Amino acid sequence: MAGSPGTDTSTDLDTDEKNQMLELGQLASLAASGSGDKSKDKLGEKALRRLAQNREAARKSRLRKKAYIEQLENSRLKLAQLEQELQRARQQGIFIPTPGDKPHSTSENGALAFDTDYARWQEDHNKQINELRGALNAHASDDDLRCIVDSIMAHYCEAFRLKGVAAKADAFHVLSGMWKTPVERCFLWLGEFRPSELLKLLASRLEPLTEQQLASICNLQQSSQQAEEDLSLGVKALQQSVAETLASGSLCPAGSSGKAADSSAQMAVAIGKLGTLENFLQEADNLRLHTLQQMQRVLTTRQSARALLAISDYFSRLRALSSLWIARPRE
Repeated sequence: MAGSPGTDTSTDLDTDEKNQMLELGQLASLAASGSGDKSKDKLGEKALRRLAQNREAARKSRLRKKAYIEQLENSRLKLAQLEQELQRARQQGIFIPTPGDKPHSTSENGALAFDTDYARWQEDHNKQINELRGALNAHASDDDLRCIVDSIMAHYCEAFRLKGVAAKADAFHVLSGMWKTPVERCFLWLGEFRPSELLKLLASRLEPLTEQQLASICNLQQSSQQAEEDLSLGVKALQQSVAETLASGSLCPAGSSGKAADSSAQMAVAIGKLGTLENFLQEADNLRLHTLQQMQRVLTTRQSARALLAISDYFSRLRALSSLWIARPRE
C-alpha cells in the first residue's frame, strides 16, 4: 500500500525516470524536426531545461515520500510503545480510563483527577529518588544531600495534599487505594502505609544507630502505633454506628408513605455519619507525615537519605511483586 511503512519506492523512481526519458525523447524529436540550426539549438536548450525541472520535481517528490514514510513509522512505534505501557499498567492492576468511561458525578471527576495527578507525582518522585541514589553513590556532601532530602519531603507533603483534595471528592476512592497495584492495596491502612510498620522496616536498614537514636525511633514507633489503633477504633465505631442506623428502621408495610419517609431519614443520617470518614483519612495522612518528619529529625542527613531510598525501594518491590503475581502461570 502506498505510504505504508513497508512501501517500496523503487517503482515510483523507475516511473519518474521513464517519464523523464519519454519527455526528453519527445522534445528531442521536436528539435530534430525543426527547421534551421538556431531553431534546433533553442529546442535543445528547452529540452534540457525541461528535463532539469522534471528531475528536480522528481527529487522533491521522493524526499516528500521518504519523509512521509518516516513519519508513519515513527507514529507506529509511538503507538506500539503506548499500547505496551497501557498493557503493563493494566497487568499491575492500575485502572486506566478509556474515552468511553465518562465520569457521571463530582466524585468520579475527583477520583480520575487524583489518579492522574498521583501518577504524575510518582513519576516525579522516581526522578528525585534516582537523583538521591546518584548523590549517595557519588559521596555527595551533606549540604547537597540535605537539599535533595528536603525536596523529597516537600514532595511527600504534596502527595498528602492531593489525597486530601481527593478525599473531599470521594473518600471511598482514597480508602480503597484503587490507584495502587493489587499487592500494595493488600498492605493498605486507611488509604496508605502504616507509619509504625515503616519505622520497623527502617530500624534494621539504618544500622549503626546511636542509643539515643534507637530510643527515639522506638518511642516514635510506639506513639505511631497507639495513634493507629485509636484511628482504627474510630473507623470501627463509625462502621458500627452506620450499621445500627440502617438497621433501626421501623417495620412499615411495603410501599407505604411512612416507610419511604423513614428510609429517607435513615439514609440522610447514615450519609452524614459517613462524611466523617474524610476526617479519619486526613488524620491518618497527618500521622504519616508527622512520622516522616520526626524520623528526619532523629536521623542524620545521610541516614535520612538512606531511609528515603529504603522506603522507595520497598514500595517498588511491592509493585514488582504485584506484576509477577498477575503474570504468574496458572494451571
